[in-house]
Amino acid sequence: MFSNRKSFQHIFLKKLEMTYGKSFKESTIQDQYHTLGNMVREYISSNWISTNERQRSTHSKQVYYLSIEFLLGRLLGQNLTNLGIREVVEAGLKELGICLEDIEEMEPDAGLGNGGLGRLAACFLDSLASLGLPGHGYGIRYKHGLFDQKIVDGFQIELPEQWLRNGNAWEVRKSDQAVEIRFWGDIEAYQDQDGYWRYRHRNGETIAAVPYDIPIIGYEIDVVNTLRLWNAEPSPFPVHKNSMDYKRETEAVSEFLYPDDTHDDGKILRLKQQYFLVSASLQSIIENHRKTYGTLTNLHEKVAIHINDTHPVLAIPELMRVLLDEELLDWDTAWNITSQTISYTNHTTLSEALEKWSVSIFKPLLPRIYMIIEEINERFCKELWEQSPGDWERIERMAIIAHGLVKMAHLALVGSYKVNGVAKIHTEILKKREMADFYQIYPDKFNNKTNGIAHRRWLLKANPQLSSLLTETIGQKWVHEPEQLIQLKPFSFDRSFQQSLKKVKQERKTILSNIIYQQTGLLVDDHSIFDVHVKRLHAYKRQLLNILHVMYLYNRLKEEGNYSIHPRTFIFGAKASPGYYYAKKIIKLINSVAEKVNNDPKTSSILKVVFLENYRVSLAENIFPASDISEQISTASKEASGTGNMKFMMNGALTIGTLDGANVEICEEVGAENMYLFGLKAEEVLHYEQSGGYRSFDYYYHDNRIKQVLEQLVNGFFPNSFDIFEPIYDSLLMQNDEYYVLRDFASYVHAQEQVNNTYQNEDKWLQMSSLNIAHSGYFSSDRTIQEYSEDIWKLKAAEMMR
Repeated sequence: MFSNRKSFQHIFLKKLEMTYGKSFKESTIQDQYHTLGNMVREYISSNWISTNERQRSTHSKQVYYLSIEFLLGRLLGQNLTNLGIREVVEAGLKELGICLEDIEEMEPDAGLGNGGLGRLAACFLDSLASLGLPGHGYGIRYKHGLFDQKIVDGFQIELPEQWLRNGNAWEVRKSDQAVEIRFWGDIEAYQDQDGYWRYRHRNGETIAAVPYDIPIIGYEIDVVNTLRLWNAEPSPFPVHKNSMDYKRETEAVSEFLYPDDTHDDGKILRLKQQYFLVSASLQSIIENHRKTYGTLTNLHEKVAIHINDTHPVLAIPELMRVLLDEELLDWDTAWNITSQTISYTNHTTLSEALEKWSVSIFKPLLPRIYMIIEEINERFCKELWEQSPGDWERIERMAIIAHGLVKMAHLALVGSYKVNGVAKIHTEILKKREMADFYQIYPDKFNNKTNGIAHRRWLLKANPQLSSLLTETIGQKWVHEPEQLIQLKPFSFDRSFQQSLKKVKQERKTILSNIIYQQTGLLVDDHSIFDVHVKRLHAYKRQLLNILHVMYLYNRLKEEGNYSIHPRTFIFGAKASPGYYYAKKIIKLINSVAEKVNNDPKTSSILKVVFLENYRVSLAENIFPASDISEQISTASKEASGTGNMKFMMNGALTIGTLDGANVEICEEVGAENMYLFGLKAEEVLHYEQSGGYRSFDYYYHDNRIKQVLEQLVNGFFPNSFDIFEPIYDSLLMQNDEYYVLRDFASYVHAQEQVNNTYQNEDKWLQMSSLNIAHSGYFSSDRTIQEYSEDIWKLKAAEMMR
């Protein structure tokens, strides 16, 4: 159907009329989008079936990637590109008077994630399929993904996200493969005929998990893997409660990504979601395995289950439950299989982000799972005692259950065969500080897998202008082998290439300027420096440091008549978690600064501040290609890796940042001379945290720039903002500046002055930009997935056709 333009047009028009019962002239863009999406899904169906059959018939080892988040974004453009049919479709639609880009705009972002964790999972699925590896994703089909963000009077307002309002063109409901999930109830112990103690779950509440499968299409390859998303629905089995309450509580399990957990009801719902994901997924995995092999004793040899952070860590006790209670294996055999099947990625160094669940909530909701975790804990603590008799303090620190809490990261560390961090510095911090006790007894478990990004989406799809220039310059090999981008290095000194790169960047800046105008009504100078800070809003990511610097620049421009800088547009995009009130104050501050700066005739031609609401994947695809400066300014030691830093680098933006997360490896690749580094090092932050000695008031009293901007937070500088910013002021002074914003302020200002000076040397700037692109191939998720495959999962690529 996509062999040529005319064939495509004929089938497109026929399917549209048959599906919607209306003529083409009467059809809406929404009708046209769904028709095209369904055509693509039908087109790949034979490859989808054959991929699954090939993987089964060859007895390939498979990896199943369990994640509470999959931040897919839009799939139509990506799928057309991967299938190599974009040009045919674009030309065919154009003759019908339809713009393909308009159809793509009809697709909602599949926002089933909060940030880097979910976007990483989506990139990994893309690379698994494109490399021909047998790997599938399991997640939850949230009715509402991450909230839609509106900015009203500078404040964040959350609205329910409605990605399923008009249906999902990519999913296939598989109701015949629904499974049952049990909560609450009692556990009955009994002896079987051989005298072994067994356990039954009685009087539980049962809900159904119904799978919806989405094809994951590899790039120019006949492999189509699967992302299976589970939907929570009422079970056909009777329940002992009000039927409407039951229906409402059941559907809530897959209604919202990250429900508010400030109260026990929300905590219970989150824990329900986590068990719902792992129980449904394991039932599916085990059923597929049993069909092929007839036994689970070889599960660990043919299946790798990877848990993306601690949210799916209940896969460990759930697999034990299946092996003990359903397969009737003894404990040691079940534990051997489980602990050689499951591997774990840690995504944080923040102790408050390591999940812990109150026993009072956990035990009644998941009674059998709690019993199994208790047993795992008892055996682990016994092992610790045998290693160091009498060292109660060590056992207390490392126990899985302690002080009324179930520690999910400890469960993951004990029950996995491999544990990885996501950047070199992150992994070292885990080994030396956060997980040092576990590293001491399990050194062989720990390894590093630096994150990567799907370079085909973030270059081919997001930046076709730059992609064309790269192909013209070094050939097409980089699309399949991103490390080939290093061939660009000699051209970074070539004047002709530099001018072509400048033209591409300018075109992308003009596109983003138009988007900014459409969304905000603000006219920005597309020849200014686009200084961009887009990511989740969190105190450690230090959007606050950025906006305080903007306030400092504004003050200088107002007060010093001879002070001049190259025009600068500061662009922010970020969502704050609904209950994270401090982060919401920072969003309000950014918008208050924007209102002040943008409306001051003395500064508005030099400084602009833009907050783009509802930051998401499709918006990011227009932001990264247009950016000059990439803000990666987290407090050193706090960011596990980052992936936005890689997307900026790949699109030619220069990094201003701390030596944190993957910034360290970006520096190793491209060299410190091609970045703008500043601030405390990780070991200095750790020293402050362990030994004290930091006094934020010292910087307030000894740096007039800091004193001025902090006083402006509370002295009426911002109209109609009485008391609003006092929590920020207090956090920096009264609470001693937890993330060292004031300590790094002077260093950050100096780095920004270097940015200003270099930008005015066009040849130097374009050379640095080119070198960043040339060295970015290492940060493709293809490389990351190859490392996971070789070092952890032990997969083999299938024979396939390109």
